Amino acid sequence: MNTKELIAKDLLKIRAVFFRPDEPFIWASGIKSPVYCDNRLTLTAPEVRNDVENSLAAVIREKYPEAEVLMGTSTAGIAHAAITGHIMGLPMGYVRSGAKDHGRQNRIEGRLEAGQKVVVVEDLISTGGSVIEVVEALREAGAEVLGVVSIFTYGMKKGLERLAAANVENTSLTDFDVIAKVAAEEGYIAPEDVERLIKFRNDPSDESWIAK
Repeated sequence: MNTKELIAKDLLKIRAVFFRPDEPFIWASGIKSPVYCDNRLTLTAPEVRNDVENSLAAVIREKYPEAEVLMGTSTAGIAHAAITGHIMGLPMGYVRSGAKDHGRQNRIEGRLEAGQKVVVVEDLISTGGSVIEVVEALREAGAEVLGVVSIFTYGMKKGLERLAAANVENTSLTDFDVIAKVAAEEGYIAPEDVERLIKFRNDPSDESWIAK
């Protein structure tokens, strides 16, 4: 079993990724979605957490062996950066969504020296906006951002285009297409639902995938 399928099975098992194509969830943006994702649930499932953190470490070792610091995204990526950093013996910190309004008014927490090689740890990537902001904050602080590693990505066109335009490389442990395939194979959804899910992934604003 490859990593993408292993993590897909793990996330489905603990309902960190949950498909409900016939009763869509509604995102804050108003978009109707057949999928709910909460990777924080991996933290309370030790076996799954072990798979996730060891897989993140393996990706970083393979793709970015020169990494010197791991930086988590606030707040969901912080724990994953901390645990993966512990496994790898690397320092970690995190980047706030905005600067603190008190104390030293830090946006980047943890020691970061100009020129250090950084890998960003994120839990989920959809449109890519929040992780790009994190990368830009680190670049402004003088870091060399090698890339982003994340647990799950939707693989949406908008997100892929934004990451490419910002010159940000992301590697996810698993993705929407693999999880949809595994969900059908394991009986979480009907096989005929996969095509509907991929249609959502291709264009979230097009609601033609919703069963009438």
